[in-house]
Amino acid sequence: MKKSKKILFLCLAMSFMILTACLSSADTTFINIPTASTTGALYPFGNSLAKLWTDKLPNIKANVQASNGGIDNLNLLEKKEANVSMAVVSNVYQAYNGLEKFEDRANKKIRIIAGLYYNPNQVVVTKKSNINNLADIKGKTFAPGIAGSTTEEESSVHLKSAGLTYPDDIKVQYVGFTEAIDLMRNKQTDGAWIMAGAPTSAVTEMLKTTDSKILEIPNDFIEELKKDYPWYSSYTLKAGVYDELEEDINTSAIKMVMFTDEDMDEETIYQLTKTFWENLDSLKENHSFLKDLTLENSLEDIADLPLHDGAFRYYKEQGLIK
Repeated sequence: MKKSKKILFLCLAMSFMILTACLSSADTTFINIPTASTTGALYPFGNSLAKLWTDKLPNIKANVQASNGGIDNLNLLEKKEANVSMAVVSNVYQAYNGLEKFEDRANKKIRIIAGLYYNPNQVVVTKKSNINNLADIKGKTFAPGIAGSTTEEESSVHLKSAGLTYPDDIKVQYVGFTEAIDLMRNKQTDGAWIMAGAPTSAVTEMLKTTDSKILEIPNDFIEELKKDYPWYSSYTLKAGVYDELEEDINTSAIKMVMFTDEDMDEETIYQLTKTFWENLDSLKENHSFLKDLTLENSLEDIADLPLHDGAFRYYKEQGLIK
């Protein structure tokens, strides 16, 4: 009899544990955050976001994953394989409106959580290549990024605007940042296109381990570019942002935004937005590219893309929206 009671007690205890686990799982929202390659600035930033939200919000479990960048992230969102992610405004605008690589598949469910930092183009070339402007890349061995990635799209737009027939006019190497570093070290490429918040480890590694430099993209070139691509802005890579950069260099940049899907729960996105901004100072300690980001400028230069209702509620509470 005692043995039967003991077995009954164990069964009831196990049932309670299983029920508690199921209820806990039901109350938990899992947030998947694809970012970019592990050597870019976005991946560690995504890691910090995932940790922040998981630590601060009891019903959130967030995890980060490497990806091929903004275009890939937007495709993952469309497939419901991403919940929150990041991309430059140009890519988000194209995806929302069904343009360029998103032709005939506009995703009108994309919603903005926050405008972030400006993502500069950083073109690293070897000094012996004699590349001094974008037009000089013609005929050279060059790594424009993984085929179909945001970085490769940036290479295409800029090199075409510089008069090249892309990709036919270069000896193309479609690789990510990590592979591009190795190609530079092994003297197998003349240069690589990096688009990431500055400083970023890929550029740091290239400049430290190879005889290379960052190519300037002058303001007059960017002004011409803006006639067809109005989301571009001039950006100054400040001397000292990399140890080897001894003077300011001008380049082009596009604002990075954090986005989600319209179907995400309003209260969840409200809490993610609120927690992000309330902990911005701690994020800035580990991500120097956020140094100029403020709540007040977060909604600037986002191409009139719609906010998620949860984010809208937070910004209205803060007086940014009337």
